This record gives sequence, structure tokens and C-alpha cells, in this order.
Amino acid sequence: MKRIVSKAGLAVLLMGGAGPTACAKAPPDQPASPRVIAIGDLHGDLEHSLAVLRLADLVDDQGRWAGGSTVLVQTGDVTDRGPDSKGVIDLLRRLADEAQDAGGKVVVLLGNHEVMNLHGDWRYVHPDDVASFGGMEARVAAFGLDGEYGHWLANLDAVTIEGDAVFVHGGITPAWAARGVAAINAEVHKAVLSADGEVLGEDGPLWYRGFVADPEEQACAALGESLRSLNVRRMVVGHTTSRDGKIGVRCSGRLHVIDVGISSAYGGNLAVWELTEEDAGALYSSGPVDLEDPAP
Repeated sequence: MKRIVSKAGLAVLLMGGAGPTACAKAPPDQPASPRVIAIGDLHGDLEHSLAVLRLADLVDDQGRWAGGSTVLVQTGDVTDRGPDSKGVIDLLRRLADEAQDAGGKVVVLLGNHEVMNLHGDWRYVHPDDVASFGGMEARVAAFGLDGEYGHWLANLDAVTIEGDAVFVHGGITPAWAARGVAAINAEVHKAVLSADGEVLGEDGPLWYRGFVADPEEQACAALGESLRSLNVRRMVVGHTTSRDGKIGVRCSGRLHVIDVGISSAYGGNLAVWELTEEDAGALYSSGPVDLEDPAP
């Protein structure tokens, strides 16, 4: 194939300059992966929700988004136990809008307690939470599938992938992982609307505790299968509370358990999960701690 040289390129050659290869621009640097932050169960505690977000430098003193391009994942269970699920939900909804305007993202995932509220199981609803809506009748209407809060909750996903991690409230068994994230979320949405479905059962993504509770050899074999199906390095879950207030690590860093009891109902422990350039860490009031990462 005959090489074609432009007049400008020929002039460079005649003047003794370098050829086109030397003059070519270096490829642009790949954009850095966004910082990913995850926080676990908040259970109706607005004060501690704001405190843990400040610990992560995601909000300012007025509670406004200050995280720039950071991705925040909240792994579900914002309702029940505490007195102000309304305040927590309002906060997360507002931050989602503010983060989007700043180039960031807030992802709130569905937890089992949200589904319980949507389906009329209010065993763990705090009396002050009912009062914050203006009484029982008003709260029932708000959490109906066509109510302001119920409609928002019913449209939340159960699973998301951010960076090299998959996030879910309880856990994703190999059987569910084989179906993929989009199919899981579609099944959850369908089941929430119909108040029925295997996906809302004890082995579904909102309730499953096996990766945390089962013997590690058994749990890690199943977890590895799920991670391979989802093509991710690790899974980050809430749901099962770490009573020592620390983020749990299992399966050589392939499972991180981030329900540390942030709500005062569980001790008011503050902890943030952070991922920067494939390196996971925990942020505590006492300072940062590195977390074990999976082998490449």
C-alpha cells in the first residue's frame, strides 16, 4: 500500500524534523476509577446516618452532598428499629439528586425490612416513626405501592455492580447469580408488586445469610461460584450485624460484611467501606484500616 504524505508532513521531513511517529500524541491516560463508598443498615437513625456520611466525607456540615464523583452504595434496611425512617429516606433521595448534579452517584438497594414494610409487616416499626408520618393511617398510605415512599422503595434494585464488587443486602447464591444482575432485579421488582415469589425467600438476595453464617469452607466455595457467574472479584453485603462494630472479612477478602450496627438500635457504630483503585479499606472514627483484597 502506497504511503500518502501530506504537504505539512513533507515539510517536516524536509526540515529534518521527526516523522509522524515521533510527532504523534501519546494516548490519553485512562480515567481513574471513581471512589466507591458503601454503608450498611441504617435502620431509621438519621443522626447516625449523617455521622457515617460525614466520616466518609460525602456530606458537609449542612448534610449536603460533598462527595464529587464518588459512588455511594447503601445496601438496604433503612427502615424499622429506629425512630426516623422518613428522615433517612428523605436524606438519601435528596443526596441522589445532588450527587448526580456533581457527577457522582447514590445507589440505594432494597433490604428485607423495606419489603416487610411494603407488605404490611410492621413488627419492627418504631412508634416515633409512625408519628413522623402523622399517624398510622398516613404511614400506611405513604408506604402503599402507590404512595410516595412505597413507590420509591418498590422501584429500588436489589443488586448492583460498582467497580470490581457486587453489592446486595443479604447475599447472592450460585443459583441466583447464574441468572445475572438484571434478571435478579427484575424478579425482585415483580415479587414486590405481587407480594409473592421465591426471590423474596430465605435463599433470595434480601434474606440469605449463608456466606456469613455457614462454615467458611462451604461458604467460600459457593461464594466463588457466584462471583465467577457475576464476573466480579468480591461481594459486599449488609443484613448480618457485626456486633463488634467492625467490617467483617471472609473468604480471603472475597466477602466483606458491612452491617456494623450504625443505628443506635444496634450500638451506633460508625464504619464505612471504601474502594479506591481496587484496594478496599474501612473508615472508622479511630482512623482508616486496610481490608484484605482478593488475589488477582
